[in-house]
Amino acid sequence: MTASDAGPLSRREWLLSERPASRMQARLGRAYVAWRRFSANRLALVGLLIILALVAVAAFADVLAPYSPTVGDLKNARLVPPGAAHWFGTDDLGRDIYSRIVYGSRWTLYVVILVAIIAAPIGLLVGTVAGYAGGWTDAILMRITDIFLAFPKLVLALAFVAALGPGIENAVLAIAITSWPPYARIARAETLTVRNSDYIKAVQLMGASPFRIVLRHIMPLCISSLIIRVTLDMAGIILTAAGLGFLGLGAQPPLPEWGAMIASGRRFILDQWWVAAAPGAAILIVSLGFNLLGDGLRDALDPRSGDQ
Repeated sequence: MTASDAGPLSRREWLLSERPASRMQARLGRAYVAWRRFSANRLALVGLLIILALVAVAAFADVLAPYSPTVGDLKNARLVPPGAAHWFGTDDLGRDIYSRIVYGSRWTLYVVILVAIIAAPIGLLVGTVAGYAGGWTDAILMRITDIFLAFPKLVLALAFVAALGPGIENAVLAIAITSWPPYARIARAETLTVRNSDYIKAVQLMGASPFRIVLRHIMPLCISSLIIRVTLDMAGIILTAAGLGFLGLGAQPPLPEWGAMIASGRRFILDQWWVAAAPGAAILIVSLGFNLLGDGLRDALDPRSGDQ
């Protein structure tokens, strides 16, 4: 029986078959089981909705934002409280805070995506090579990793971005440099658990090179754990980027970066609270969304979890 001619119940049985007839059926079955585990966690679904909303806001910022994020009305709209004309109020330069937050979502996604693209592959490569090679290679790579882990992430990022110079690109690079060590540790631990398994021994007997074994057979086994850790780290990445922006070392004016917006609003925190509160709430909600999503992915992708 195929999925095309099966009803809802038989399609479920086809996906959950213990003897899949093809690789496609096996992949679809694993994806279905993972989705069942994920969807059983209601908070994880809330996190997913928050992240999807963030992506949608960033994609349609030109439509959703009623004002320019960089040009304000200094004469007539300076520090206007939240109201019908300006939902989140205006800042000290007469710029609409809602529009700046909407456009700032693009920079938030820009930072987290680039950091993940840079840091995760580095950590995956270092961890799998160290775990599979062992010996001096493992010792050297892990001592380098320990050096990076010995410093608080924000302090180390401050040192790198101070050396590279202020700017959003340098901030991304500095955060990525400080973010890869935990991924390397996870990848090494996963590699140590499988490098002496019968599966890897069989590949070695077939004549596969160490490079091919690491790239084609060990790295894919580490992907699920790495995805979970990267997702959970997104909140920390956002906070680090906001901290750099708050200190003036991240995105530079007039870019609508949330951390820089909080920095510009700290002077008015007692009387015009909305200037700093609105971007702070945006950081809180997005960070919470990534944490909830990461918890759900951990439950869904953990191979030790039973079917729910």
